[in-house]
Amino acid sequence: MISHMPLKESEVLAVPENNTQYRWISLQEVCGYLGVKRHTIMRWIEQRGMPASKVGKLWRFKTADIDEWVKKGGASDEQEVIK
Repeated sequence: MISHMPLKESEVLAVPENNTQYRWISLQEVCGYLGVKRHTIMRWIEQRGMPASKVGKLWRFKTADIDEWVKKGGASDEQEVIK
């Protein structure tokens, strides 16, 4: 019988989250990830500089880049006032 030792907190934090942040996801997946529709994502790419790459005819996204963009306010409804 194999006994499994519980992991220490430091060991758990050192393990990447299945490398999700490093893999490319599709337009459909990013819609589900952010809970918005396709046309919203396309508008954000065109008008708000959402990080995305086109591979052939398909859009691809890295979740780490999307997370950073959202944290910086890229998806915010508040528009900057230009003076």
